[in-house]
Amino acid sequence: MGSYRDIAGQYGVSKTAVSRHTKEHLPDLLTKAHEAEQLAEADKLLTDIRKIQVRTLLMLQEAEKSGDLRTALAAVREARNNIALLGELRGALDRRPVVNVLVSPEWLELRALIVGALEPHPAARDAVVRAIAKVGNGSARQ
Repeated sequence: MGSYRDIAGQYGVSKTAVSRHTKEHLPDLLTKAHEAEQLAEADKLLTDIRKIQVRTLLMLQEAEKSGDLRTALAAVREARNNIALLGELRGALDRRPVVNVLVSPEWLELRALIVGALEPHPAARDAVVRAIAKVGNGSARQ
């Protein structure tokens, strides 16, 4: 790639225009290129895991044919792991822990402090208690 001056001369624009254009568009282009690269890598990973799954299932089939139950069970375990990995990569399986903050000791303590602090203001306290109850039963959607 040439200098801004070279590019400006080639296209009949000012060096400032080339600089401005680069600043305005290059970050977006680099982001898109990076995303495309990540998608290509993810596609390759999915393809590789699918190939491994096919081989695993063929080994399972051979082990079953030969009556080798130990190998068959090992192949079943591997096939199950492959399926779980494919599910995670596709986003169909999420193994992240789910935390219910509504039963955490910190939230329970904070809730008690808030409600206690509002004791001198019954209307506000009641409104807060109702709002907290809505969150607890899942009806406080926005």
